Amino acid sequence: MQDLARIRAFVQVFDAGGFSSAARLHGRSKALLSKYVTDLEDYLGVRLMNRTTRKLSLTEAGEAYYREASSLLQQLDDLDSTITDQTAEPRGMLRVSAPRNFGESTLAPAIFEYLKKHPKVTLDLRLEDRYVDLVDEGIDVALRISTLADSSLIARKIADMHVVVGAAPSLIAAIGTPRHPEDLRHLPCIVDVNLQGQSNWRFIENDKTISVPVTGPLRVNSPLAARTAAAMGLGFVVLPSYLADPLVASGELVPVLPDFLPTGQTLQAVYPHRRHLAGKVRALIDHLVDWFAVHPIN
Repeated sequence: MQDLARIRAFVQVFDAGGFSSAARLHGRSKALLSKYVTDLEDYLGVRLMNRTTRKLSLTEAGEAYYREASSLLQQLDDLDSTITDQTAEPRGMLRVSAPRNFGESTLAPAIFEYLKKHPKVTLDLRLEDRYVDLVDEGIDVALRISTLADSSLIARKIADMHVVVGAAPSLIAAIGTPRHPEDLRHLPCIVDVNLQGQSNWRFIENDKTISVPVTGPLRVNSPLAARTAAAMGLGFVVLPSYLADPLVASGELVPVLPDFLPTGQTLQAVYPHRRHLAGKVRALIDHLVDWFAVHPIN
């Protein structure tokens, strides 16, 4: 513990820009901090800091030691927080991002039930159809319907999902049913620009992915609006199952090309890469996994 105190004093002094600043910031005496740093240098047998009356700087050895020591202390602090989180009730602000239509139609009951279970958590739920930078915008966790593309993030699968390609019965009656994805090249399609690939729709044939460019009378940045346009006979559409299934059940949408649709798409909880995950985030993710096991996304 004495060695750890010396290491922490060294990092605190450099971070604060001097012994006096560090003493004021951390409520310790300047003399004690100076002793700790000197003891650390004596133990290592090298000078870590260049000290003058006006300036404090690190030696080459000090720079290398500072990088590793800072990382070590951060990991220890994170570990302390994690253990505290595991034994304490989730609390504090939790910032969550999710697609608007999914959030409104399917996620809301699940996440509000989490709030009922953990009343000390305050939720900032941001429903928007754009790519959110979790780090820059301070988001704790994002719910995304996709495969994970950014290696700087980590994810946990929440539930399986699938997509539906379909059109209104009136359009099917007028122009026929496509038998192969390539048929869509020559048929009116509604492009949701939030869809991965946008106007290049992905299908599976003989275990290989094929991309079919489509065009049509409408490009829109809302899957709900795309669904309405399809139900009115304006074109074929790709929709997540939670939006398509109600219209399929009512007969307003006819599904097509089921044997060519990709599988493996999932709802994921995505969060910035951290060695230790905050308890309130872990509790939310566990809750969502349990919720969608009982309430599967059709």
